[in-house]
Amino acid sequence: MTDIAPDPETARWHYHPEGPVGLNPLFSWPPRPAAVLKWYSGAWLQITSLTLCMVLAIIAYAFFFPALETMQSFAPGWMFRIWLLNMVPQILVAGGLHWWLYMRKGQGMYKKFDRRDLTRNNGTFTFRNQVWDNIWWTLGSAMTVATVYQWIIYWAMANGWAPTITWAEAPVWFVVWMMFIPMWSGLHFYWVHRLEHHPKLYKHVHAVHHRNVNIGPWSGISNHWYENLLYFTTYFIHLIVPSHPLHLLFHSSFQQISPVLSHSGFEKLKAGETEAARAGDFFHQLHHRYFECNYGTSEIPFDKWFGTYHDGSAEATTRTRAYKKQMYT
Repeated sequence: MTDIAPDPETARWHYHPEGPVGLNPLFSWPPRPAAVLKWYSGAWLQITSLTLCMVLAIIAYAFFFPALETMQSFAPGWMFRIWLLNMVPQILVAGGLHWWLYMRKGQGMYKKFDRRDLTRNNGTFTFRNQVWDNIWWTLGSAMTVATVYQWIIYWAMANGWAPTITWAEAPVWFVVWMMFIPMWSGLHFYWVHRLEHHPKLYKHVHAVHHRNVNIGPWSGISNHWYENLLYFTTYFIHLIVPSHPLHLLFHSSFQQISPVLSHSGFEKLKAGETEAARAGDFFHQLHHRYFECNYGTSEIPFDKWFGTYHDGSAEATTRTRAYKKQMYT
């Protein structure tokens, strides 16, 4: 028995993780080295979006990536291959997860955050269907913008207009930059995302993504064209920072595939009776329900620093609603 009453926020969800939503302890003070080691070992030494994206990038580079010298001029052959390297993993991962979680219902409601199913016959969505809406904006809009940006960067690398490295030349920097790409992605995402929540830009652009209050695998990068033009500018760091094509392959995989898992709607993926992989991100799930909180990622605690952190409690919900009311009145 306990005298502690459950937090009312828990009742608003089918599954609510225990305790406050975790943030990267790397930025804690005083330093917590054991917690930092646990955080990063959990990210890189288990089946997570990071490790999945790394494996996909290595496979793409080893078996399907065109030789860099063939990219010195724009030609249909290599350009079409880069487009396929974006489209095929996106379809397989998002389509596979949607089939398993929402069509076959392979793990039922196990660790599903929202008790509702995805929306059908709703005029808010393109084609009146949430899934078809999300597929259209993902494959039609996001994959097009991402591919065009990658064409430009690979072309610049091939012509020596972007700094490039090889493993033999700089093995330490090769690894260090690979490890920092997710952090750069989180930094870039926070500021672009805050911009998109300006009321005017939100109404005409970001609202397309926020149609998805209850999210699924195809919701991850289901964005308006203009939002994707901003979102994928994260790749242009490779025009400045010395990189290998594998860095951009990993970056693109992380930017495009990891949102599939983080928007899956389930905290863990289950195989039989075993939790096989980390998937959904409650930190971002809270953002989709309450909008004006958790703009960034848990990797860099910008939201805590700037007062928009929702830790999963009812108190945080009250605070977020008050902030939203002030923002839109």
